[in-house]
Order: sequence, then C-alpha cells, then structure tokens
Amino acid sequence: MSLLRVEDLRGGYSAADEIVKGASLAVAPGEIVAIIGPNGAGKSTLLKLVAGLLKPKAGHVHLAGEDIAGLSAMAVSRKGLAFVPQEKNVFGSMSVRENLEMGGYVEPGKTSERIEAAFARFPILAERRRQLARTLSGGERQILAIAMAMMVEPKILLLDEPTAGLSPKAAERLFDTVKAIGASGVAVLMVEQNALEALGISARAYILVLGKNEREGEAAKLAADPEIRRLFLGG
Repeated sequence: MSLLRVEDLRGGYSAADEIVKGASLAVAPGEIVAIIGPNGAGKSTLLKLVAGLLKPKAGHVHLAGEDIAGLSAMAVSRKGLAFVPQEKNVFGSMSVRENLEMGGYVEPGKTSERIEAAFARFPILAERRRQLARTLSGGERQILAIAMAMMVEPKILLLDEPTAGLSPKAAERLFDTVKAIGASGVAVLMVEQNALEALGISARAYILVLGKNEREGEAAKLAADPEIRRLFLGG
C-alpha cells in the first residue's frame, strides 16, 4: 500500500504556467524513492506541488489515503509531510537549537522532547547547539535543515537537491543520513542531481522529462540500464 500517491499532477508557478504536465508516482511507508531527470524537467516544481507550496491545476495527491492536493503547506505539514527546500532552509542568524525550535512550530508542547531526540539522532548538531547556523559547514546546514523538518515527526520527508553544492565527502555523509532516516521507518522522496548516488540508496526511482514520467522502476535496474546511463547519468 502506498503512503504517498500522486496521480496526473499538473501545475506551475502561475495559473497559466504548467511545468508539471501529468506526473504520477507512489512511495510506500519507509521507502526511499528518487526523482531524477534533466534540468528543467519540473522535478523541484513537482515536490512543491506535493508539499502545498504551489497549488496544482489538476490531479491528486493522496497521503495515507487522504487527498491533500490544494491544501496549504501548513495543513500538509500537519498531515505528516515535511519538505526541505534546496536553498534558504535554515535561519542563519539563529543558533542550531533555535532553528530546531522553529521546526517544532506544529506542536510547540513537544518541542523540547523532540529537540533532545534530534540531538540524539544527529550528534553533530548536539555539539553545535549554541552555534549560529550561518557558521556551520554546508553539510552541517543541510543536516540541520533535515533535523528541522523531522521536528514534525513526518510520515514522509521530501528533499529537494539535498547534496547541491556539497563536497563529495559531505555528500556521502548526507546520503548516509538519508539512508538512516529511511531505515527508521520515515519514507523519503528525493530530487537529486547526483543521480547515480541517489539511485544507490533508493529502492525505486522516477525519471521526469518535460514535466512527465519518462521511465520508472527499481533504482538498481535503472542505474544499470545502458540507455538510462547514456541519456541521464552521464555515460
């Protein structure tokens, strides 16, 4: 049974704009699923439509059996979906702990308990708890952004290009973090520029081209397909 099911979703950044042109996908509980494809394919826009940051023109987004398409981002968050954008995803002038407090806005009464859980899950953040977010390394900022999203105890986590701009070593650590989140039972839907690495930690994947599904299947099989490698994975 799917935790998240997207059917024929269409939309963009204005009423006349249709970047996503009928995309569909599904994510099972605890599953890591990647969305890959060329630049301009609509991958990030698709995540924003699912997360409630953009309003779909048509289609359905079912989360745990409930159609959430068109709900606000706040309402979607309360339903158990958390989204980490690629940029501007932490408050640079606030400490690590203060950022986590901001992430706990949905259920403020549980913030302290969840911050301690975040420090246990992400020890590097516990070490930096009083440090301003803007002084963290790129990889540490991304971990903080993910930890903020996890403060709502989501059923599914949406990640938009989580390793963008990171060094290979920092990207590897970030992928390890994503794997651990999936292993904990939280589903992950991830748009990622490092396609081969994303496929390496994912169970399944979707290839998006011009706002539509081009291919889908088991991540390992897509990664091994010579045509897919030539067209989308750099040879």
